[in-house]
Amino acid sequence: MEAAEGVSSATPTDEMNGAGNLMDFLDEPFPDVGTYEDFHTIDWLREKSRDTDRHRKITSKSKESFWELIKSLLDAWSGWVVMLLIGLLSGTLAGVIDLAVDWMTDLKEGVCLTAFWYSHEQCCWTSNETTFDDRDKCPQWQKWAELMTGHAEGAGAYVLNYFLYVLWALLFSFLAVSLVRVFAPYACGSGIPEIKTILSGFIIRGYLGKWTLLIKTVTLVLAVSSGLSLGKEGPLVHVACCCGNLFCSLFSKYSKNEGKRREVLSAAAAAGVSVAFGAPIGGVLFSLEEVSYYFPLKTLWRSFFAALVAAFTLRAINPFGNSRLVLFYVEYHTPWYMAELVPFILLGVFGGLWGTLFIKANIAWCRRRKTTQLGKYPVLEVIAVTGITALLAFPNPYTRRSTSELISELFNDCGALESSQLCDYINNPNMSRPVDDIPDRPAGPGVYNALWQLALALVFKIVITIFTFGMKIPSGLFIPSMAVGAIAGRIVGIAVEQMAYHHHDWIIFKNWCRPGADCVTPGLYAMVGAAACLGGVTRMTVSLVVIMFELTGGLEYIVPLMAAAVTSKWVADAFGKEGIYESHIQLNGYPYLDVRDEFTHRTLATDVMRPRRNDPPLAVLTQDSTTVEDVETLIKDTDYNGFPVVVSRESERLIGFVQRRDLTLAIKTARQKQDGVVSSSVVYFTEDAPQLPASNPQPLKLRRILNLSPFTVTDHTPMETVVDIFRKLGLRQCLVTRSGRLLGIITKKDVLRHMAQMMNQDPESIMFN
Repeated sequence: MEAAEGVSSATPTDEMNGAGNLMDFLDEPFPDVGTYEDFHTIDWLREKSRDTDRHRKITSKSKESFWELIKSLLDAWSGWVVMLLIGLLSGTLAGVIDLAVDWMTDLKEGVCLTAFWYSHEQCCWTSNETTFDDRDKCPQWQKWAELMTGHAEGAGAYVLNYFLYVLWALLFSFLAVSLVRVFAPYACGSGIPEIKTILSGFIIRGYLGKWTLLIKTVTLVLAVSSGLSLGKEGPLVHVACCCGNLFCSLFSKYSKNEGKRREVLSAAAAAGVSVAFGAPIGGVLFSLEEVSYYFPLKTLWRSFFAALVAAFTLRAINPFGNSRLVLFYVEYHTPWYMAELVPFILLGVFGGLWGTLFIKANIAWCRRRKTTQLGKYPVLEVIAVTGITALLAFPNPYTRRSTSELISELFNDCGALESSQLCDYINNPNMSRPVDDIPDRPAGPGVYNALWQLALALVFKIVITIFTFGMKIPSGLFIPSMAVGAIAGRIVGIAVEQMAYHHHDWIIFKNWCRPGADCVTPGLYAMVGAAACLGGVTRMTVSLVVIMFELTGGLEYIVPLMAAAVTSKWVADAFGKEGIYESHIQLNGYPYLDVRDEFTHRTLATDVMRPRRNDPPLAVLTQDSTTVEDVETLIKDTDYNGFPVVVSRESERLIGFVQRRDLTLAIKTARQKQDGVVSSSVVYFTEDAPQLPASNPQPLKLRRILNLSPFTVTDHTPMETVVDIFRKLGLRQCLVTRSGRLLGIITKKDVLRHMAQMMNQDPESIMFN
């Protein structure tokens, strides 16, 4: 009763101050008013206005008493507290995931006898019998065949190890897909396309829920450990955003305002990249460049703080045991030379072509999965891809190990202490040199052998990643893309190095390559190739370069990284503007209005608005002549998200706009709590209802849920302007008028469908509101 009377007895002044500026919902006249349905878009203007009103009320109350002042200070600091909690939890989860992945990846090959929870490396660290030449061999670590049969070598041991490797991989992937399918269907994929869509104002209930967080964390470890061609970096952004959503629910400032919640999620995405790559600054830039839709300056500072805390937490856990935040940290001892820009740019071209090939092939495969019987058997698909991956990966040492370790080896410079096959150069015993400065040398048989294996690994990774990304398990794309680029880069680097050694008198090498000097670093080419391929797939530029130099510590090599990143973007953009995440957003039909898309067509608002020429007239409410029964019938017969309110059907002069959900809840609450409200009661959206005879039923006054300042454009407004307004203000809908008279409505879905139509795409692919 009190809630309904609170609406009825509102004074005109209250209404002018509250309803006049996009409604004052602080008093919550009806429960749940202002919340949104699943798969609907939020109204950014309304959320911003509600937060401004909330802040104004807190500020005015803080002057009344000391307790209210304390409450206002707590409210102001709640944002920083949320960022601290996000950083701590996402850093801890990332550390635990890294340690678990290390252990479970090694479990496929063998076990530590002294402590089964040790990975191969940790097992041999603790051993006193490890020699320097065989750092990765120690009696405490035994392969499965040696443990079961007592024989470490021979065909039988190899076959048994092979069989158990495939078996463990199948077990891990089966567990991962089963957990996702049964407990949290939203835990699959990388999560970045959905995070981008959510940050643009879309509601996907449960996508950032507690179950999704728990299952994604567990299945991410299983999926990466299975040896599939996927990474944990993209899903860590989803995990961090789940942490952000979890902590938002503790503070009403964020839990009751979808706009404010998205500011927290933007910062959480930055923390996710910070712990994924050990790149706090890159994380902030990634959030700004790639995922965030609305990124005010306050969010920039808070993202920076969240990324910093997350990186500190991960450093404290030290999952890689190298006192670094990442596995890939490298130190090169030679500068790069201008002539090397040519192969760097060629790697950029390769990255752009690979990005284009991958996006087109992966989207075609995912579309096939959605539209055929294949999509009905996700468990079978995961098992089949895992089986093929494990069978083909085991014989090649470069595909058998985890992809992160492979990239780490490809980035490495060949120092005097390296035992890798890639460093099997022929040494000249007469050449005196300091330990650090290893000159270019002729490649030995180990290097040529490694090149063949890397070439096979490159083909394998290119093909298998296309079928892996998009399956019903957590799967990131950063690491597989970087692996493809790193393999191609290392091959090019060794080729340039050998050319420089054998033909140092050529004019291109003469200026910077003296005989016996160290002038080409193959590891640098791998790093540049990794950046090029990652840029080709995601179309990142600034954040990509910053992530790469934070990832590797290669500050001196920013120019080669920039050259490769820009080239790969130009080449990939020549074949299509969308990166992999935008392509998946389009495939899923999410209503995402990309800020980077240009709209250049000469259409007008009247061409896009509904109703069209042959459509039934627009469903509207009148300010003082619609009954409760009329409203309920309108809600039942239509599925619109809201209704314009006009003076009368004859004049069609616009008064405001009312949301469907608010209307439904208001009528439901009034029927339950307010005496005398029946089907024949008149609904009033005016400030004062007229005095009615006692025999008439009690009127229902709903002025408080009416938006008195809906956004309007005239019918002759160019669509270029309308699209810009929708992008920059985050509108859900816009009303079209002529001389104050309502003509029609344009929703975000209409804008997206019109843009798809203009680009000769299927407008019906936009499925949600």
